[in-house]
Amino acid sequence: MGEINKNVDALVDEWQFSRNARELQSSIIREILKDSSKPGVINFGGGLPAPELFPVEKIRKACLDVMDKHAVSALQYGLTTGVKELRELIASRMRKQGVEVTTECIQITGGAQQGLDIVGRAFLESDSVVLTETPTYLGALQAFSFYRPKFVSVETDNDGIIPDDVEEKMKKYKPRFIYVVANFQNPTGRCISNKRREALVEIARKYRCPIIDDNPYGELRFSGQHLTPLKAIGPDIVIELGTFSKIISPGLRIGWICSQPSVQTIIERMKQACDLHSNSFTQYVIYEFAAAGHLDPHIETVRKAYSERRDFMVGMMKKHFPKGTTWTEPEGGLFLWVKVAGNLSTSAMLKDAIAAGIAYVPGKFFYSEKADDTTMRLNFCNATNANIEEGIKRLAKVIASAK
Repeated sequence: MGEINKNVDALVDEWQFSRNARELQSSIIREILKDSSKPGVINFGGGLPAPELFPVEKIRKACLDVMDKHAVSALQYGLTTGVKELRELIASRMRKQGVEVTTECIQITGGAQQGLDIVGRAFLESDSVVLTETPTYLGALQAFSFYRPKFVSVETDNDGIIPDDVEEKMKKYKPRFIYVVANFQNPTGRCISNKRREALVEIARKYRCPIIDDNPYGELRFSGQHLTPLKAIGPDIVIELGTFSKIISPGLRIGWICSQPSVQTIIERMKQACDLHSNSFTQYVIYEFAAAGHLDPHIETVRKAYSERRDFMVGMMKKHFPKGTTWTEPEGGLFLWVKVAGNLSTSAMLKDAIAAGIAYVPGKFFYSEKADDTTMRLNFCNATNANIEEGIKRLAKVIASAK
Protein backbone atom coordinates (compact mmCIF):
# COMPACT_ATOMS: atom_id res chain seq x y z
CA MET A 1 0.00 0.00 0.00
CA GLY A 2 2.85 2.36 0.84
CA GLU A 3 4.40 1.76 -2.58
CA ILE A 4 1.07 2.58 -4.27
CA ASN A 5 0.82 5.86 -2.34
CA LYS A 6 4.37 6.79 -3.40
CA ASN A 7 3.47 6.13 -7.02
CA VAL A 8 0.33 8.29 -6.73
CA ASP A 9 2.35 11.11 -5.17
CA ALA A 10 4.78 10.88 -8.08
CA LEU A 11 1.92 11.24 -10.55
CA VAL A 12 0.90 14.53 -8.96
CA ASP A 13 4.35 15.85 -9.80
CA GLU A 14 4.52 14.27 -13.27
CA TRP A 15 1.03 14.83 -14.69
CA GLN A 16 0.23 18.16 -16.30
CA PHE A 17 -2.45 19.52 -14.02
CA SER A 18 -3.70 22.99 -14.89
CA ARG A 19 -2.13 26.00 -13.25
CA ASN A 20 -5.50 26.69 -11.61
CA ALA A 21 -5.64 23.20 -10.11
CA ARG A 22 -2.10 23.42 -8.80
CA GLU A 23 -2.42 26.88 -7.27
CA LEU A 24 -5.96 26.87 -5.84
CA GLN A 25 -5.69 26.84 -2.05
CA SER A 26 -7.80 24.62 0.19
CA SER A 27 -10.28 26.31 2.51
CA ILE A 28 -8.71 27.31 5.83
CA ILE A 29 -12.05 26.55 7.48
CA ARG A 30 -11.89 22.95 6.25
CA GLU A 31 -8.37 22.66 7.66
CA ILE A 32 -9.49 24.11 11.00
CA LEU A 33 -12.40 21.67 11.08
CA LYS A 34 -9.87 18.82 11.02
CA ASP A 35 -8.24 20.16 14.20
CA SER A 36 -11.52 21.07 15.83
CA SER A 37 -12.81 17.52 15.41
CA LYS A 38 -10.27 16.32 17.97
CA PRO A 39 -11.80 15.19 21.30
CA GLY A 40 -12.36 18.03 23.75
CA VAL A 41 -12.06 20.90 21.24
CA ILE A 42 -14.95 23.39 21.29
CA ASN A 43 -15.50 24.62 17.73
CA PHE A 44 -16.48 28.24 17.09
CA GLY A 45 -14.78 28.04 13.69
CA GLY A 46 -17.11 26.61 11.06
CA GLY A 47 -20.25 28.08 9.52
CA LEU A 48 -22.18 25.09 10.81
CA PRO A 49 -25.86 25.40 11.73
CA ALA A 50 -27.02 23.72 14.95
CA PRO A 51 -27.56 20.00 14.15
CA GLU A 52 -29.95 19.45 17.05
CA LEU A 53 -32.34 21.85 15.29
CA PHE A 54 -32.45 19.84 12.06
CA PRO A 55 -36.12 18.85 11.47
CA VAL A 56 -35.22 15.17 11.14
CA GLU A 57 -38.67 13.59 11.47
CA LYS A 58 -40.33 16.13 9.19
CA ILE A 59 -37.61 15.58 6.58
CA ARG A 60 -38.12 11.83 6.92
CA LYS A 61 -41.84 12.32 6.23
CA ALA A 62 -41.04 14.59 3.27
CA CYS A 63 -38.82 11.86 1.79
CA LEU A 64 -41.69 9.39 1.96
CA ASP A 65 -44.02 11.95 0.40
CA VAL A 66 -41.57 12.39 -2.47
CA MET A 67 -41.59 8.65 -3.17
CA ASP A 68 -45.40 8.57 -2.99
CA LYS A 69 -45.99 11.64 -5.18
CA HIS A 70 -42.94 12.28 -7.38
CA ALA A 71 -40.90 9.06 -7.48
CA VAL A 72 -40.33 8.91 -11.24
CA SER A 73 -39.44 12.60 -11.60
CA ALA A 74 -37.30 12.59 -8.44
CA LEU A 75 -35.23 9.62 -9.62
CA GLN A 76 -34.87 10.68 -13.27
CA TYR A 77 -32.69 13.32 -14.95
CA GLY A 78 -34.29 16.73 -14.60
CA LEU A 79 -34.26 20.20 -16.11
CA THR A 80 -31.06 22.22 -15.66
CA THR A 81 -33.06 25.09 -14.17
CA GLY A 82 -34.44 22.82 -11.44
CA VAL A 83 -37.72 21.35 -10.23
CA LYS A 84 -40.51 23.75 -11.24
CA GLU A 85 -42.46 23.39 -7.98
CA LEU A 86 -39.42 24.39 -5.94
CA ARG A 87 -38.59 27.31 -8.21
CA GLU A 88 -42.18 28.53 -7.87
CA LEU A 89 -41.91 28.23 -4.09
CA ILE A 90 -38.69 30.27 -4.01
CA ALA A 91 -40.11 32.97 -6.30
CA SER A 92 -43.25 33.18 -4.16
CA ARG A 93 -41.21 33.62 -0.96
CA MET A 94 -39.08 36.31 -2.59
CA ARG A 95 -42.19 38.21 -3.71
CA LYS A 96 -43.40 38.24 -0.09
CA GLN A 97 -40.10 39.95 0.77
CA GLY A 98 -40.76 42.66 -1.81
CA VAL A 99 -38.76 41.22 -4.72
CA GLU A 100 -40.83 41.11 -7.91
CA VAL A 101 -39.60 37.95 -9.62
CA THR A 102 -41.08 35.09 -11.62
CA THR A 103 -40.26 31.40 -11.67
CA GLU A 104 -38.20 32.02 -14.83
CA CYS A 105 -35.79 34.12 -12.74
CA ILE A 106 -34.75 31.18 -10.52
CA GLN A 107 -31.90 28.75 -11.22
CA ILE A 108 -31.47 25.90 -8.70
CA THR A 109 -27.86 25.20 -7.64
CA GLY A 110 -25.92 22.79 -5.44
CA GLY A 111 -25.96 25.21 -2.51
CA ALA A 112 -25.05 28.90 -2.70
CA GLN A 113 -21.38 27.92 -3.00
CA GLN A 114 -22.02 26.43 -6.43
CA GLY A 115 -23.86 29.64 -7.23
CA LEU A 116 -20.62 31.53 -6.58
CA ASP A 117 -18.72 29.23 -8.95
CA ILE A 118 -21.37 29.69 -11.63
CA VAL A 119 -21.13 33.48 -11.26
CA GLY A 120 -17.37 33.16 -11.63
CA ARG A 121 -17.79 31.06 -14.78
CA ALA A 122 -20.21 33.58 -16.23
CA PHE A 123 -18.25 36.77 -15.58
CA LEU A 124 -14.57 36.17 -14.85
CA GLU A 125 -11.39 35.68 -16.85
CA SER A 126 -7.75 36.10 -15.92
CA ASP A 127 -7.15 39.59 -14.45
CA SER A 128 -10.86 40.52 -14.42
CA VAL A 129 -11.54 42.81 -11.46
CA VAL A 130 -13.94 41.96 -8.63
CA LEU A 131 -14.84 44.53 -5.98
CA THR A 132 -15.32 43.02 -2.51
CA GLU A 133 -16.20 44.27 0.94
CA THR A 134 -13.48 44.61 3.60
CA PRO A 135 -13.50 41.92 4.99
CA THR A 136 -15.44 39.48 2.80
CA TYR A 137 -16.56 35.83 2.68
CA LEU A 138 -13.48 33.65 2.19
CA GLY A 139 -15.50 30.96 0.37
CA ALA A 140 -16.27 33.50 -2.34
CA LEU A 141 -12.60 34.40 -2.63
CA GLN A 142 -11.81 30.71 -3.08
CA ALA A 143 -14.59 30.15 -5.64
CA PHE A 144 -13.67 33.21 -7.72
CA SER A 145 -9.90 32.61 -7.44
CA PHE A 146 -10.16 29.61 -9.76
CA TYR A 147 -10.81 32.09 -12.59
CA ARG A 148 -7.72 34.15 -11.65
CA PRO A 149 -9.32 37.59 -11.17
CA LYS A 150 -7.84 40.62 -9.43
CA PHE A 151 -9.60 41.40 -6.14
CA VAL A 152 -9.99 45.03 -5.08
CA SER A 153 -11.38 45.67 -1.61
CA VAL A 154 -13.82 48.46 -0.76
CA GLU A 155 -13.88 50.11 2.66
CA THR A 156 -16.70 49.28 5.10
CA ASP A 157 -17.92 50.38 8.53
CA ASN A 158 -20.81 49.44 10.81
CA ASP A 159 -23.32 50.44 8.10
CA GLY A 160 -21.65 48.21 5.53
CA ILE A 161 -19.90 49.05 2.28
CA ILE A 162 -19.04 52.73 1.74
CA PRO A 163 -20.58 54.01 -1.54
CA ASP A 164 -18.04 56.79 -2.17
CA ASP A 165 -15.22 54.25 -2.14
CA VAL A 166 -17.24 51.96 -4.42
CA GLU A 167 -17.61 54.73 -6.99
CA GLU A 168 -13.95 55.72 -6.80
CA LYS A 169 -12.85 52.14 -7.44
CA MET A 170 -15.52 51.61 -10.06
CA LYS A 171 -14.00 54.46 -12.09
CA LYS A 172 -10.45 53.26 -11.58
CA TYR A 173 -10.78 49.49 -12.05
CA LYS A 174 -13.94 48.91 -14.17
CA PRO A 175 -14.88 45.68 -12.34
CA ARG A 176 -16.90 42.79 -13.75
CA PHE A 177 -19.10 42.84 -10.63
CA ILE A 178 -19.39 43.97 -7.01
CA TYR A 179 -19.65 41.09 -4.52
CA VAL A 180 -21.45 41.76 -1.22
CA VAL A 181 -23.16 39.91 1.61
CA ALA A 182 -25.76 42.56 2.40
CA ASN A 183 -27.48 40.75 5.27
CA PHE A 184 -25.58 39.65 8.41
CA GLN A 185 -22.34 39.56 6.54
CA ASN A 186 -19.96 36.66 6.76
CA PRO A 187 -17.68 37.26 8.67
CA THR A 188 -18.71 40.44 10.53
CA GLY A 189 -22.46 39.94 10.99
CA ARG A 190 -23.09 43.53 9.82
CA CYS A 191 -25.82 44.64 7.39
CA ILE A 192 -25.64 47.25 4.66
CA SER A 193 -28.03 50.06 5.68
CA ASN A 194 -31.05 50.91 3.49
CA LYS A 195 -29.53 54.28 2.56
CA ARG A 196 -26.33 52.63 1.38
CA ARG A 197 -28.22 49.90 -0.47
CA GLU A 198 -29.95 52.58 -2.51
CA ALA A 199 -26.67 54.39 -3.14
CA LEU A 200 -24.93 51.15 -4.13
CA VAL A 201 -27.64 50.29 -6.65
CA GLU A 202 -27.52 53.82 -8.08
CA ILE A 203 -23.74 53.55 -8.59
CA ALA A 204 -24.04 50.08 -10.13
CA ARG A 205 -26.63 51.35 -12.60
CA LYS A 206 -24.51 54.39 -13.44
CA TYR A 207 -21.53 52.21 -14.37
CA ARG A 208 -23.62 49.29 -15.68
CA CYS A 209 -21.93 46.88 -13.27
CA PRO A 210 -23.86 44.00 -11.67
CA ILE A 211 -24.06 43.48 -7.91
CA ILE A 212 -23.80 39.91 -6.65
CA ASP A 213 -25.68 39.75 -3.34
CA ASP A 214 -24.84 36.51 -1.51
CA ASN A 215 -27.81 36.10 0.84
CA PRO A 216 -27.70 32.87 2.89
CA TYR A 217 -28.65 34.60 6.16
CA GLY A 218 -31.42 37.00 5.13
CA GLU A 219 -34.20 35.03 6.83
CA LEU A 220 -32.24 34.69 10.07
CA ARG A 221 -33.02 38.11 11.53
CA PHE A 222 -33.91 37.93 15.22
CA SER A 223 -33.78 41.58 16.29
CA GLY A 224 -33.81 45.06 14.76
CA GLN A 225 -35.64 46.42 11.74
CA HIS A 226 -36.27 44.66 8.43
CA LEU A 227 -34.10 45.98 5.59
CA THR A 228 -35.22 46.18 1.97
CA PRO A 229 -33.59 43.40 -0.13
CA LEU A 230 -30.98 44.68 -2.55
CA LYS A 231 -32.77 42.73 -5.28
CA ALA A 232 -35.96 44.70 -4.57
CA ILE A 233 -34.10 48.00 -4.88
CA GLY A 234 -32.23 47.01 -8.03
CA PRO A 235 -34.08 44.17 -9.79
CA ASP A 236 -32.32 45.03 -13.06
CA ILE A 237 -28.75 45.17 -11.68
CA VAL A 238 -28.68 42.73 -8.72
CA ILE A 239 -28.13 38.97 -8.92
CA GLU A 240 -29.09 37.33 -5.63
CA LEU A 241 -27.83 34.00 -4.33
CA GLY A 242 -29.84 32.04 -1.77
CA THR A 243 -29.73 28.68 -0.03
CA PHE A 244 -31.67 26.30 2.20
CA SER A 245 -28.45 25.32 3.98
CA LYS A 246 -28.84 27.72 6.89
CA ILE A 247 -32.64 27.51 7.24
CA ILE A 248 -33.17 23.74 6.85
CA SER A 249 -29.99 21.69 6.38
CA PRO A 250 -26.67 22.14 4.55
CA GLY A 251 -26.50 18.44 3.74
CA LEU A 252 -29.38 18.82 1.28
CA ARG A 253 -27.07 21.04 -0.86
CA ILE A 254 -29.80 23.08 -2.54
CA GLY A 255 -29.50 26.78 -3.27
CA TRP A 256 -30.46 29.15 -6.08
CA ILE A 257 -29.47 32.11 -8.24
CA CYS A 258 -32.07 34.80 -8.92
CA SER A 259 -31.43 37.04 -11.94
CA GLN A 260 -33.39 38.67 -14.73
CA PRO A 261 -34.52 36.18 -17.43
CA SER A 262 -32.06 37.43 -20.09
CA VAL A 263 -29.13 36.80 -17.72
CA GLN A 264 -30.69 33.55 -16.56
CA THR A 265 -30.13 32.08 -20.03
CA ILE A 266 -26.36 32.44 -19.55
CA ILE A 267 -26.54 31.22 -15.94
CA GLU A 268 -28.40 28.11 -17.10
CA ARG A 269 -25.68 27.28 -19.64
CA MET A 270 -22.98 27.66 -16.98
CA LYS A 271 -24.90 25.38 -14.62
CA GLN A 272 -25.45 22.79 -17.35
CA ALA A 273 -21.70 22.62 -17.95
CA CYS A 274 -21.13 21.99 -14.22
CA ASP A 275 -23.40 19.03 -13.52
CA LEU A 276 -26.46 19.06 -15.85
CA HIS A 277 -28.81 19.67 -12.90
CA SER A 278 -28.97 19.64 -9.10
CA ASN A 279 -30.18 16.65 -7.09
CA SER A 280 -33.84 16.21 -8.05
CA PHE A 281 -34.73 14.11 -5.03
CA THR A 282 -33.60 16.68 -2.47
CA GLN A 283 -35.31 19.46 -4.43
CA TYR A 284 -38.59 17.59 -4.07
CA VAL A 285 -37.86 16.89 -0.39
CA ILE A 286 -37.52 20.62 0.30
CA TYR A 287 -40.67 21.35 -1.69
CA GLU A 288 -42.72 18.75 0.23
CA PHE A 289 -41.31 19.97 3.56
CA ALA A 290 -42.43 23.51 2.73
CA ALA A 291 -45.75 22.45 1.15
CA ALA A 292 -46.64 20.66 4.40
CA GLY A 293 -46.35 24.00 6.20
CA HIS A 294 -43.12 23.26 8.08
CA LEU A 295 -40.68 25.82 6.66
CA ASP A 296 -41.78 29.07 8.33
CA PRO A 297 -42.34 27.51 11.80
CA HIS A 298 -38.91 25.88 11.55
CA ILE A 299 -37.26 29.20 10.66
CA GLU A 300 -38.90 30.76 13.73
CA THR A 301 -37.48 27.96 15.90
CA VAL A 302 -34.02 28.55 14.49
CA ARG A 303 -34.25 32.33 14.97
CA LYS A 304 -35.25 31.96 18.61
CA ALA A 305 -32.45 29.51 19.39
CA TYR A 306 -29.77 31.55 17.61
CA SER A 307 -30.93 34.78 19.25
CA GLU A 308 -30.52 33.22 22.69
CA ARG A 309 -27.07 31.85 21.83
CA ARG A 310 -25.90 35.18 20.44
CA ASP A 311 -27.00 36.93 23.64
CA PHE A 312 -25.32 34.31 25.80
CA MET A 313 -22.02 34.48 23.90
CA VAL A 314 -21.98 38.28 24.02
CA GLY A 315 -22.65 38.11 27.76
CA MET A 316 -19.75 35.68 28.27
CA MET A 317 -17.42 37.88 26.20
CA LYS A 318 -18.31 40.93 28.28
CA LYS A 319 -17.59 38.94 31.41
CA HIS A 320 -14.36 37.18 30.43
CA PHE A 321 -12.56 38.82 27.49
CA PRO A 322 -9.52 40.99 28.25
CA LYS A 323 -9.94 44.75 28.30
CA GLY A 324 -9.64 46.32 24.87
CA THR A 325 -11.13 43.37 22.98
CA THR A 326 -14.09 44.49 20.81
CA TRP A 327 -16.73 42.64 18.81
CA THR A 328 -19.85 43.07 16.70
CA GLU A 329 -23.32 42.30 18.09
CA PRO A 330 -25.25 41.28 14.94
CA GLU A 331 -29.04 41.31 14.67
CA GLY A 332 -29.06 37.97 12.87
CA GLY A 333 -26.99 35.39 11.04
CA LEU A 334 -24.39 33.08 12.55
CA PHE A 335 -21.25 35.07 13.35
CA LEU A 336 -19.54 37.53 15.66
CA TRP A 337 -16.44 39.45 14.53
CA VAL A 338 -13.80 39.99 17.22
CA LYS A 339 -10.82 42.36 17.26
CA VAL A 340 -8.18 41.79 19.92
CA ALA A 341 -6.29 44.62 21.58
CA GLY A 342 -2.73 45.56 20.73
CA ASN A 343 -0.94 43.98 17.81
CA LEU A 344 -1.69 40.33 18.58
CA SER A 345 -1.82 37.91 15.66
CA THR A 346 -4.88 35.68 15.83
CA SER A 347 -3.42 33.37 13.18
CA ALA A 348 -0.27 32.85 15.28
CA MET A 349 -2.47 32.39 18.35
CA LEU A 350 -4.56 29.62 16.74
CA LYS A 351 -2.12 26.82 17.55
CA ASP A 352 -2.25 27.69 21.25
CA ALA A 353 -6.04 27.98 21.05
CA ILE A 354 -6.39 24.49 19.56
CA ALA A 355 -4.06 23.15 22.27
CA ALA A 356 -6.31 24.82 24.85
CA GLY A 357 -9.37 23.17 23.28
CA ILE A 358 -10.94 26.06 21.39
CA ALA A 359 -11.17 26.72 17.60
CA TYR A 360 -11.96 29.89 15.62
CA VAL A 361 -11.15 31.29 12.18
CA PRO A 362 -8.39 33.93 12.08
CA GLY A 363 -9.68 37.07 10.44
CA LYS A 364 -6.85 37.57 7.98
CA PHE A 365 -8.30 34.92 5.65
CA PHE A 366 -11.39 37.06 5.01
CA TYR A 367 -9.45 39.87 3.33
CA SER A 368 -8.85 40.14 -0.39
CA GLU A 369 -6.22 42.84 0.31
CA LYS A 370 -4.40 44.30 3.34
CA ALA A 371 -5.40 41.66 5.88
CA ASP A 372 -6.03 42.56 9.52
CA ASP A 373 -4.49 39.73 11.55
CA THR A 374 -5.84 41.05 14.86
CA THR A 375 -9.35 39.78 14.07
CA MET A 376 -11.25 36.48 14.28
CA ARG A 377 -14.66 35.05 13.40
CA LEU A 378 -16.73 33.16 15.97
CA ASN A 379 -19.84 31.06 15.26
CA PHE A 380 -22.35 31.42 18.10
CA CYS A 381 -25.12 29.13 16.83
CA ASN A 382 -23.50 25.69 16.78
CA ALA A 383 -22.83 25.34 20.51
CA THR A 384 -24.69 24.76 23.75
CA ASN A 385 -24.61 27.41 26.47
CA ALA A 386 -22.24 25.21 28.46
CA ASN A 387 -19.84 25.00 25.50
CA ILE A 388 -20.15 28.73 24.83
CA GLU A 389 -19.27 29.57 28.42
CA GLU A 390 -16.33 27.16 28.59
CA GLY A 391 -15.14 28.07 25.09
CA ILE A 392 -15.14 31.82 25.78
CA LYS A 393 -13.27 31.24 29.05
CA ARG A 394 -10.61 29.22 27.23
CA LEU A 395 -10.34 31.78 24.43
CA ALA A 396 -10.08 34.65 26.94
CA LYS A 397 -7.11 32.95 28.59
CA VAL A 398 -5.42 32.37 25.23
CA ILE A 399 -5.84 36.05 24.27
CA ALA A 400 -4.65 37.23 27.68
CA SER A 401 -1.51 35.08 27.55
CA ALA A 402 -0.62 35.88 23.91
CA LYS A 403 2.38 38.07 23.18
